[in-house]
Amino acid sequence: MKRYIFLLLCATFFMVANAQVGEHRNDFALGVNGGMILSDVGFNPTVPQSMKMGYTFGATMRYTSEKYFTAICALQGEINFAQIGWKEDIKDLQDNAVINPETGVAEEYSRTMSYVQVPIFARMGWGRERKGGQFYIMAGPQFGLYLSDKIEKNYDTPYKEGRASQVIEQETMDVEKKFDYGIAGGLGFEYSHTKMPHLAIDVRYYYGLGNIYGSSKRDFFAKSNFGNIVVRVHCLFDLIKTKNEKIR
Repeated sequence: MKRYIFLLLCATFFMVANAQVGEHRNDFALGVNGGMILSDVGFNPTVPQSMKMGYTFGATMRYTSEKYFTAICALQGEINFAQIGWKEDIKDLQDNAVINPETGVAEEYSRTMSYVQVPIFARMGWGRERKGGQFYIMAGPQFGLYLSDKIEKNYDTPYKEGRASQVIEQETMDVEKKFDYGIAGGLGFEYSHTKMPHLAIDVRYYYGLGNIYGSSKRDFFAKSNFGNIVVRVHCLFDLIKTKNEKIR
């Protein structure tokens, strides 16, 4: 069912992106981006977690096609490297840190996974196009390809008996689903000037519709999808600009 919903959203997105009924624009900008990601994984059965911080960087491409009334309509695509994953919140029944009897220190576990992510956004902005500030919103599908992962923990054998959560299977399971997909959306602010590149910052949320582990009845986890909060800064340079002196 999730796949059908995702495909329907993608079809709707591309129909909206290709529609043109306003003032024509033919602007293309290319640049770089970078930022920070807070991520976790929605496990079922539940795994207690705190948000894990990672970094991301990549390339941004934007094509502005029209201005519809006051809304500046564009299509934005990115190719990004991202470090995401989860960090476990290992507590006992009294909500205290679990001390591993072998090491004598509080147990810590986190997993960092590297992905190539490709979001494709329909973008609508309000404000100045070339000389001043512009507020914008964006939404669309995002695809991801798993590259590698790294486990960080300070114990060899988890002290399962001392934990409030008895779910530890995820700590030794390899990533099974290499392809990730979902829906992303956010808002941001851009500043433009004729003698400067476009500078933009946005905050977005990504909800994964795929899982990193199998989710059939014979698998341990029924769900294992990503949730990401991303703060990203962009620097874009105009390669093609619409010739119209009225554009501000």
